[in-house]
Amino acid sequence: MLAVLPNRFGKYGLTIHPDKTRLLPFRRLNRSPSTADCQREPQPESFDFLGFTHYWSRSKKGNWVVKRKTAGSRFHRAVTRIGAWRQLNRHLPVGEQHRNLWLKLRGHFAYYGVIGNLVCLQRFRYEAVRLWRKWLSRRKRRGQFTWARLNGLLKALPLPWPRALASPRAASP
Repeated sequence: MLAVLPNRFGKYGLTIHPDKTRLLPFRRLNRSPSTADCQREPQPESFDFLGFTHYWSRSKKGNWVVKRKTAGSRFHRAVTRIGAWRQLNRHLPVGEQHRNLWLKLRGHFAYYGVIGNLVCLQRFRYEAVRLWRKWLSRRKRRGQFTWARLNGLLKALPLPWPRALASPRAASP
């Protein structure tokens, strides 16, 4: 596969970086969870691709499935970018800040909203709201913008909640 892939990519003017390309032992474990030897068998590696960390885990029925969650580097980068935007635009009216945050959250949820990634999406929403409160607190000298006041603001100007928009199988060609 590694011999053919560069030729196929070359048709489109793409190249493969030799230091970043490798084959991973990414296969499910064959043993059942009740087997005592399961503890000694090494866990399959995970890998990051297109902003997701792909890893093996058990489904609710006990079958091995590939799960996806937001890659840690992408999560932290997105939170940092929201914080930087909030800092630069804290002078804007609250309604305009809300509209921009709503759009940013909706876009993040649209890309990362795959089944099994809800915990990361909820954490991202919390971090975005926490940063909004932080920068609203620094607009005036009167003190903190309390969580109670922010919750009242969120009742008047609600932000979207994360949900899985598509199954991973529907997204693949």
